[in-house]
Amino acid sequence: MADEPDGSAVPELQPSPQIDTTVPHSARVWNYWLGGQDNYPVDRAAGDQFCEVYPGIVDVARVARYFLARAVRYLAAEAGVRQFLDVGTGLPTVDNTHEVAQRVAPESRIVYVDNDPLVLSHARALLTSTPEGMTDYIDADLRDPGRILDAAAEKLDLGRPVALMLMGILGHVPDEGRPKEIIDRLLDGLAPGSYLVLYDSTSASEANAKALEGYNDSGAVPYRLRSPEQVAHFFDGLELLEPGVVPLQWWRPEVAHIETTFEVNSFGGIGRK
Repeated sequence: MADEPDGSAVPELQPSPQIDTTVPHSARVWNYWLGGQDNYPVDRAAGDQFCEVYPGIVDVARVARYFLARAVRYLAAEAGVRQFLDVGTGLPTVDNTHEVAQRVAPESRIVYVDNDPLVLSHARALLTSTPEGMTDYIDADLRDPGRILDAAAEKLDLGRPVALMLMGILGHVPDEGRPKEIIDRLLDGLAPGSYLVLYDSTSASEANAKALEGYNDSGAVPYRLRSPEQVAHFFDGLELLEPGVVPLQWWRPEVAHIETTFEVNSFGGIGRK
């Protein structure tokens, strides 16, 4: 048994026949770094090994979550976006996309996309909606943008602006998988005035790159680091919002100054179609 912060006992996560618990899984490792319970010993071991080489990864995980919240809050409160297509949902945690958006605009409609059985089972159980809005889930792969758009069109009005969110997932698409073409195909299916919200880890940190080598050798789905310039290239053809593609904690921070004791290797931004 594990303990909740209030001291009460919660059951350990039980494996499903569809879920491989013999190799680490990025969503479960990320969940572990964020203090969640939805992970297995193999994920915790991989997460700890990563931290030994790059201790800042836990801070990076939290900064990435804060970036998501700020981006969604900006889009809902200032840009007036009421539709969100979040591809690569990951495991539910604090301040998921629908929670942030519907806190600002209860009528917001959110469609999550993932192709992982563990992620989908938890999304269906934990991600809810306000009565005025809508939350739904698509079982689809990022590499099949046509399938994503067809399914999303059943829940969202693609003739109106949509915020397309690709949060920390393009590292799983190698260059030969043509990630920019995937982004462009998804954006082509969305109305003018839509937005791309994107971040990914980069090669800006040598410690992160070294830690990732060990993670990729563990049997997990590999994650490829790109340069900050390559991440910025994903926004080509869009109107890039200020301050551009920057380390995540510097994208419109909500405090005057942020103290950091770790190398920032995740870059992101928002672009408008």
